[in-house]
Amino acid sequence: MKSICIYAGSNLGNNPEYAKKARLLGEAIASRGWRLVYGGSSIGLMGEIAEKVLSLGGEVVGIMPKGMVLGEMAHPHLTRLIEVDGMHARKEKMNELSDGFIALPGGIGTFDELFEILCWAQVGIHHKPIGLFNSAGYFDPLLGLIQHSIDHEFTNQSNLDLLCVSDSPETLLDKMTVYTPPDLGNKWRQLGKQVQ
Repeated sequence: MKSICIYAGSNLGNNPEYAKKARLLGEAIASRGWRLVYGGSSIGLMGEIAEKVLSLGGEVVGIMPKGMVLGEMAHPHLTRLIEVDGMHARKEKMNELSDGFIALPGGIGTFDELFEILCWAQVGIHHKPIGLFNSAGYFDPLLGLIQHSIDHEFTNQSNLDLLCVSDSPETLLDKMTVYTPPDLGNKWRQLGKQVQ
C-alpha cells in the first residue's frame, strides 16, 4: 500500500480526541511513507491530518470540485491540488489515486463517501481495504446500524469483513496492510432461493 484516501469531517467535532487522533493517524501514515489523498480542505479533521502529514514531509494530494476551492478553504500547502468537475468526479479520482480508504469521524459527507466506497466493495467494483478509525467510539452507532441491517436480513454478515476497524492508528494501518477481500456469498437472497 502506497496511497491512502481519508474521508473526514470538515469540522473538528466536540471531542478533542478526534483532532488528536487525526494527527496521530497522519503521523502513522507519514512514517510509512504513504501518500495522503483527501478532499483538500485546510479546516476540520481534514485539515488536521493533512497538516500533520505535510509537517513530516509527506505527500498530500487534495481533490476538490471546481468552484468549491474557496468555499471549502483549500489547503494552501498541498503537494498537489486537483480540481474536478463535481462531487462524483471527486470520489472517482480519490478511488483512482488510492490503495485503500479510511473514514475518520465526520458528518453526512463523510458517511456518503464511506458508504459509496463500501457499496463499491460489496458489488466488486474494487477490492481495496476500507478502514474505520473509531476514535472515541464514534462509529459504534454506525456499526450497530450495519449489524441491525444484518439482523433483519438486508445485509450479509460477511459484509462486516469489508471493514477494518480500530481506534489505534498503527493497528488500523496494519490490518489494512494484510487485508484480504472476504468471500461475500450471494448478495441477493431471493435469487439464491430461486436458483435452488
